[in-house]
Amino acid sequence: MSFKIVLNNRGVPSARLVDKISDSAQRRPGITAGILLSAGLVLGLGASVGFTGVRTAQLQAKVDKQQVELDAAHANAQREINALAARLGELQAQANRLNALGERLTRAGQLQDGEFDFDQPVPTGGAGPVRDMPRAELNRELATLEREYTASGQQLSVMESLLFNRALDRNAVPSRDPIANSYITSGFGGRADPIVGGHQFHKGIDFKANVGDPVLAVADGVVSFAGVRSGYGNVVEIDHGNGYVTRYAHNSRLLGRVGDLVRAGQQIAKAGSTGRSTGAHVHFEVWDNGRVVNPRQFLSGRSAVRG
Repeated sequence: MSFKIVLNNRGVPSARLVDKISDSAQRRPGITAGILLSAGLVLGLGASVGFTGVRTAQLQAKVDKQQVELDAAHANAQREINALAARLGELQAQANRLNALGERLTRAGQLQDGEFDFDQPVPTGGAGPVRDMPRAELNRELATLEREYTASGQQLSVMESLLFNRALDRNAVPSRDPIANSYITSGFGGRADPIVGGHQFHKGIDFKANVGDPVLAVADGVVSFAGVRSGYGNVVEIDHGNGYVTRYAHNSRLLGRVGDLVRAGQQIAKAGSTGRSTGAHVHFEVWDNGRVVNPRQFLSGRSAVRG
């Protein structure tokens, strides 16, 4: 193949230029070789630039793909972090509930503050080494902690219920005097009748009072009677819901009505001298499952123990 044909295949447009180069090649072969070398370098440089552009485009496409994958991985990691944060929030709420419940139980059970201080962190420690925790292990630990919180909450709720019931039972047992700053003028049992003489069984205890002095409920309960009874005058009776009924007699005025809920220490009447009485006082009786009992064992905070 001649030089002219090669140049034509390369797409050189000028035939006259080819002729000149051909003639020059015959007269000056060195110059012709330089021209050919320069043309080869130009063609090679053009091919190299084209290859570099293609390679750059390929690298950019690869970088773009990696960026998309990185963004997707970041979004997935953020979703997992948000899910863990939600579980952590639930555990924190359960921990706060348990702390509040523990504080209530500490107060209800009258426990020492130093033994159950829920405001201070629990001391912990341990030896190394420390390693990274895989996500699966973290999820297992969170699930275990959640189950422990749930079980502890259930147990503490049962304990709170028991303590609450005990407090209700304790408050429903007569355990205080029906009038403040007074003294007993007549005890329970056999005595001489103060009006007509002769023997009489006194069903309660009489307390010195002035007309209008507050008469107080000795325990929590519901007013089961408020009115006049023969010999007793104006009477209030309270059913404490555990077999106990207390009676307060000879009042000048009644403050409660049947069905009213009363608390220990609440004023239910004003002292007086109505009914069969020689003067202002409070007649106080305690009935245990329909049987009248000596009120003295219930007075001044002494608990009643039934055998």
